[in-house]
Amino acid sequence: MVKKLKKLWLTLGVVFGSLFPFAASAMAAEQKAAGLPTEVKKYLVLAVGIGMGIASAGGAIGQGRGMASAMEGIARNPSVYGKLVTAMLIGLAMIESLVIYTLVIELLLFFKL
Repeated sequence: MVKKLKKLWLTLGVVFGSLFPFAASAMAAEQKAAGLPTEVKKYLVLAVGIGMGIASAGGAIGQGRGMASAMEGIARNPSVYGKLVTAMLIGLAMIESLVIYTLVIELLLFFKL
């Protein structure tokens, strides 16, 4: 199972990593009077969608693991409930803030069209 997950993440990394040069060229393209070229717009929309998908998936995985670990810790030692919940909520807020930052960047890229 672990090998399959590693292979999946490696494959996804290679696929999405090969798209990043297109996103960089789309961001570096100068805006002309008529707007961005159609080819650049296509890659920019693709980069926005993929970037937000990766950020959402990463955030969801991180939050799921954090919650699972916190619940396991509470189950093992119920007396640390207050401290553990506080730390868990701060951690979840930090993870969610990364996804929100990505959303803001993606919206800025998208409305550059």
